[in-house]
Amino acid sequence: MTQILTPGGITPCPGYHSPGLGSTTGACRRRRRATSNSAASYEIQPDLSHTPIDLSYEKRFSHIDSLIEKRFSHPRFGREANLIKLRNRNGRVTIHDLATAAGVSVSTVSKALNDNGRMAAETRARIKRIATEIGFRPNALARGLLSSRSFTIGLLTNDTYGRFTLPVMAGISEALVDHGVSVFLCAIEDDPALGKIHVDAMLDKQVDGIIATGKRIDGSLPVDLSGLPVPVVYAFTTGTPDSVTLTADDGHGATLAAAWLKEIGRKRLAHVTGPDDFAAVHARAAAFRDVAGLDVPVLYGAWSENWGHEAIDQLWGAGKERPDGIFCGNDQIARGVIDALRERGVRVPEDVSVIGFDNWEIVAAQSRPPLTTIDMNLKELGRQAGLTVLALSEGKPVEAGLRKLPCRLVVRQSCGGRAQS
Repeated sequence: MTQILTPGGITPCPGYHSPGLGSTTGACRRRRRATSNSAASYEIQPDLSHTPIDLSYEKRFSHIDSLIEKRFSHPRFGREANLIKLRNRNGRVTIHDLATAAGVSVSTVSKALNDNGRMAAETRARIKRIATEIGFRPNALARGLLSSRSFTIGLLTNDTYGRFTLPVMAGISEALVDHGVSVFLCAIEDDPALGKIHVDAMLDKQVDGIIATGKRIDGSLPVDLSGLPVPVVYAFTTGTPDSVTLTADDGHGATLAAAWLKEIGRKRLAHVTGPDDFAAVHARAAAFRDVAGLDVPVLYGAWSENWGHEAIDQLWGAGKERPDGIFCGNDQIARGVIDALRERGVRVPEDVSVIGFDNWEIVAAQSRPPLTTIDMNLKELGRQAGLTVLALSEGKPVEAGLRKLPCRLVVRQSCGGRAQS
């Protein structure tokens, strides 16, 4: 049996090119050697007498080989390769991937990310840096199983327009984001059946707590939130007697308005406000009269610009003393008042100063002139609600009851006087 053999397995044959041997297109020599069974065996080798060897290859490229070997044998190269692989691959980066990339154990990674356990500060910082580089995100489900929490809070509202809910939600999110807690918003309008569906959905998602908010402080949501297995906090809506309820201090806001009008020299004051079946309306009117005087006229109507126009018609009626300072129940009413005064040739604020309530930017900033108004600090109210429900979900003691948060005066051009910091 005839075989082609070489010590390395395959001998270069005609047409093969080797950096060390040059071209072997020349003739090959066949050498016969004896075998143990006397069978003929042949070895094909290149005829080196016809193909000169290029001995300069090793001299020219050996230093590159050395650099490559040194670079790729370093332990750090393996970790850098892992980083590149993890950055570019599809799918979630796991804690095991992070441990491999950092060259530490999974338990060390866990301690570093949770800021517990004993380790060098440099090691903790390096693990966190690598986690950011490779896009590692802790598994919320696993974290929830370990802590018996979902790290989500349900926000339930019937304010579908969002006038009050949006700033409250902004404050809630701002308070909870640093704690790794997300907000799950459900709008229920005034439908009890829809409210129950959303509450059941929140409980199915195992929210850590619920914040209920609405359109008015003396109105409750159309769903019963008492007796739930999670804590409930009420913000800008009526809560149960044993709950924590947060709302703006309407009386404080009205006091700020009356005091400012008097401070800038206004003497004949009036109050144009909303429907008299709102608790906030009565609280503001009473506080305003406490400062401005019990004989100050208070006009009740709708929460609209049209009502502001109509109120000026009444105040400027024949035989009535015309006010030089008007406090309005909301910014829409105040805008209607300003427009009606302009139509009568009355200058704002030179002749009459006007103050609104709510600090609704889209109305207050676009009025002519821009409207001085009372801000209810709804974002801060939401922040407090978020921190409260977080504390309750962590089992911390929180005193039940009604909390009223102070308002603030935002001075613009409709009132005159200096701007407040």
